[in-house]
Amino acid sequence: MARTILIVDDHPSFRSSARRVLEAGGFAVVGEAADAATGFAAARDLRPDVVLLDVGLPDADGFRVAHCINTLSDPPQVVIVSSRDSSDFGPLVAGCGACGFVAKADLSGDAVAALLL
Repeated sequence: MARTILIVDDHPSFRSSARRVLEAGGFAVVGEAADAATGFAAARDLRPDVVLLDVGLPDADGFRVAHCINTLSDPPQVVIVSSRDSSDFGPLVAGCGACGFVAKADLSGDAVAALLL
């Protein structure tokens, strides 16, 4: 059975390409969200296995959203994505409770799966 994933990113073109890449990589995309509030609600309501979460959202940064998602009962695993390099964020990825980081340019089903517990 495919792992379910929610994509949270404010760019429709990235959400569309991420959907194609992740579905080709064996994930079942159960939803998309364009901002932090909708992303948190979707994570709570859809209960995906994984949330692919952009750092730069219009209403909150992804690190804060990841922390909030991790307060849910039985939270999904969170993978942070950004067009920037992981070195730009230092310890923020681990500190927010995410299981890892993938640069948008390197996104693949295998890259996400490698981070999951």
